[in-house]
Amino acid sequence: MPRGSPGPRAGEKPTLVLFVRHGLTALTGKKLPGRAKALHLCDEGLRQAEGVARRLRNVPRIAAVYASPLERARETAQPIASARGLAVRIEPALTDLDVGAWTGRSLGRLRRRREWPVIQRHPSGFRFPGGESFAAMQARMVAAVAALRERHPGRTIVVVSHADPIKATVSHALGAHLDLFQRIAIAPASITAVVYRRDGPTVLTVNAVDGDLGWLGGR
Repeated sequence: MPRGSPGPRAGEKPTLVLFVRHGLTALTGKKLPGRAKALHLCDEGLRQAEGVARRLRNVPRIAAVYASPLERARETAQPIASARGLAVRIEPALTDLDVGAWTGRSLGRLRRRREWPVIQRHPSGFRFPGGESFAAMQARMVAAVAALRERHPGRTIVVVSHADPIKATVSHALGAHLDLFQRIAIAPASITAVVYRRDGPTVLTVNAVDGDLGWLGGR
């Protein structure tokens, strides 16, 4: 330990955060939903949500399940919480990126816009017209997760959110520049695990789409 650095505080324990992207909707991969309301999971998405609950069944000490206020996130969180006898806690700061005037537009058409290469290569410098910047989205997600960790020291929490917010949070945990966050893949109903300790986060798994994750209990 470097001279002059603070030692660990007595009783301080790491918090494991399990980030879950919502399951499939009818628009996934077709349109940019942003914060559009009344967008529900499709039948496959509902099956995926049940599958996530099963995959987490052997992870101990899950103290709380938090979700973005958008329907697709809440519907993904519900079976996870129900399996533990918990209620879904809605956290507004976990919501999707506000894409403003691009909400609901076809991804095929958006990829032909001149701004698209900027979003892929220099997202830290881009703000959606009438919406949010990637930098602001990352800042609110990182702050929200920090606040949730403080509520549950030494425990495990589930955070159900959206692709870009999770990617940006993982990028921050890795110490990578926001301009590199598009290199991270976060599939529907995937699980990403980050353990947060006083000396920094450790990314345990990213974009896990199958298999039992009970091994995370031995972190």
